[in-house]
Amino acid sequence: MMLRILFLAPFAAGLASLGISSPRVRRRLITIVSFFHLACTLIVWRTGFEPSAGRWIGLDALSMLFLLITSVLFASSSFATVAYLRGHELPVESRGRFSREAVFTCAMLFFLGTTTLAILSLHTGVFWMAIEATTLASAPLISYQRSSRSLEATWKYLLICSVGIAIALVGNTALAVSVAFDPATYGLPMTFRDLAERAVSLNPVWLKVAFALILVGYGTKMGLAPMHTWLPDAHSEAPSPVSALLSGALLNCAFLGILRTNAILVRAGIGGYSNGLLAAFGALSMLLAGWFVLRQADFKRLLAYSSIEHMGILAIAAGAGASFGGLLHALNHSLTKGALFLLAGTILGAYHTKSTRAVSGLIRVSPATGLLWIAGFLAICGVPPFGTFVSEFSVMAILGGGGRWWLLAAFLSALGIVFVGMWRIVIPMAFGRPSDPAVCVPRSRPIEAADVPPLALCCMVLLFGIWLPSPIARLIEHASAIAGGL
Repeated sequence: MMLRILFLAPFAAGLASLGISSPRVRRRLITIVSFFHLACTLIVWRTGFEPSAGRWIGLDALSMLFLLITSVLFASSSFATVAYLRGHELPVESRGRFSREAVFTCAMLFFLGTTTLAILSLHTGVFWMAIEATTLASAPLISYQRSSRSLEATWKYLLICSVGIAIALVGNTALAVSVAFDPATYGLPMTFRDLAERAVSLNPVWLKVAFALILVGYGTKMGLAPMHTWLPDAHSEAPSPVSALLSGALLNCAFLGILRTNAILVRAGIGGYSNGLLAAFGALSMLLAGWFVLRQADFKRLLAYSSIEHMGILAIAAGAGASFGGLLHALNHSLTKGALFLLAGTILGAYHTKSTRAVSGLIRVSPATGLLWIAGFLAICGVPPFGTFVSEFSVMAILGGGGRWWLLAAFLSALGIVFVGMWRIVIPMAFGRPSDPAVCVPRSRPIEAADVPPLALCCMVLLFGIWLPSPIARLIEHASAIAGGL
């Protein structure tokens, strides 16, 4: 019952928000639902997993981990969402039911519902429909500002991701065909669990075809190169709280589908094929992202290309068998990137520009935001003692221990390029002379309410680098066993 509440409650609240005429009540609804969702998630984690709520949805350690990430990130972003809507008040005549803000609130809650459904999906078809639903739910969020650039980014997002999801549907069809060659698998339910349990009876050729199509299809939504072209525009033009959710929650959902399909091939004894593809796409994503990071003049696009780099790290970790390090990195990346995008929204509100050249003297203008901005970039670059260092080092240790020297070289090269590219931009932003003192007035208080959610997220990443609590460590261990096909 609790699993159904987790994804049905946001849908119900989203529909209810369309009937609310008061903007203040709608904004409070986002925060209330986000913390209700987080409370339910923690209760489910504390009381134990519900293996199945029917044939369609269920919960195991792998989905529990991604559900926890999504819920924490949405709760953190809800405060920034309310502040963003308050700071972008619409005309009085545009604030009623079915107004732009009402649609945004509904889409925000639908986004939480669709991502939750994708994470809880047991059936390959239900998972595919949930991923497609996340595209439809998040499109109004990207286009909220109604500028020419945001509308272009939205249509690009819809077009490219829809093509990717269509390719994934063909991959699901190939997966269904793979069960038709052995009488023992006739009528086998198309759930990830049943397919993994009977993987040795499935046709290996069709399994390979299915994985290649699913990797390209869901890899498009995940932001793997060269299917990544929607991501920089969408992350840059969306409101910053939405960018935090797209990078920290949405990309993980697509990665989950790839992980579960890869586990089927590992159980079928052809994991070398799928692991090789994952490693190749991951290395390409990291290197390509590093090249574009060096050329960025927009700090939100900089964070977007950083997301592509880290999706490459997750793909390499999955392909190299470093499941524990990869899932730990998914946790660390989501929290860090969520903090950075929320901080980017604060900086954009203070400087009214996304240009890295126009933003300088952040430490003088807002010491708390500037320090958190630097801490976030230290974390996203994998500098100790942050948790990202531990997870990246775990992946590198597996690569070195397995003798994958070319992959390790590409991994380290990309990390080095991204580090240089980011700090070439971040240092002047933080420590330069304020470009327009008349606009950039120093804050009267050392820390503002907007700094609290990114501060909490950065503290969690710092904690995971120093000490990983045993409940989280056990959760990641169990999740990594599922992801590794064990």
